[in-house]
Amino acid sequence: MHNCIVTLTLSKRPNFGQKTVNLPMFGEISIFSLVVLLFSVAFAIIWAATRRESFSWFGQDVLGICLMITVLQLARLPNIKVATVLLCCAFVYDIFWVFISPVIFQKSVMITVARGDKAGGEAIPMLLRFPRPSDPWGGYDMIGFGDILFPGLLVSFTRRFDKDNKKGVFEGYFIWLVIGYGFGLFLTYLGLYMMNGHGQPALLYLVPCTLGVTVILGCIRGEMKSLWNCNADSSSSSEPTKV
Repeated sequence: MHNCIVTLTLSKRPNFGQKTVNLPMFGEISIFSLVVLLFSVAFAIIWAATRRESFSWFGQDVLGICLMITVLQLARLPNIKVATVLLCCAFVYDIFWVFISPVIFQKSVMITVARGDKAGGEAIPMLLRFPRPSDPWGGYDMIGFGDILFPGLLVSFTRRFDKDNKKGVFEGYFIWLVIGYGFGLFLTYLGLYMMNGHGQPALLYLVPCTLGVTVILGCIRGEMKSLWNCNADSSSSSEPTKV
């Protein structure tokens, strides 16, 4: 959370990090970064103390989103060659553990791990969950981190590719992958409804709607070679903000 708030704020307001203070053992640190650090630690402690309350989903989601943003900042796909291998492996992996593992282990291991059902009553924050307003039993809609991170790596790559090649909003790939991801989520919940609430491997729908869209657009535009053999790091990528 600290990294996300500081990076986002300093990208818009660089002067926030100018005032510093010297701390024993830590040396010079910006006052803004210190305040955000204290806030982040307090937020995490409050969530840990109230993690079994009905409203704990909010804190869990905030921490989870910050974690995923940090991962997407640090891990960057160099091209869709790597994306194809990664997403295809994740595609098969997700299907196996959701649909095939119940036949072997009598239950879906993926769903059990994501929910934290075997964690002594604790909810391991490996997913985002949102309460269903119309559910009288207080159920939640859930989506695992992997279902966001794997397609997210490709989506963030297309954002950098569009920026490097100075593409317009609809001339690039990023906006179409965002739309494709949204459509993939729609298909996921449609499948969930049609299968009477049985857990769905979201990547079954998200991979074709993101990687598939990239490949189709690349072929139509004659840019598959550029996408496939793109440099490892975009020339426009910036260094992480120092605090």
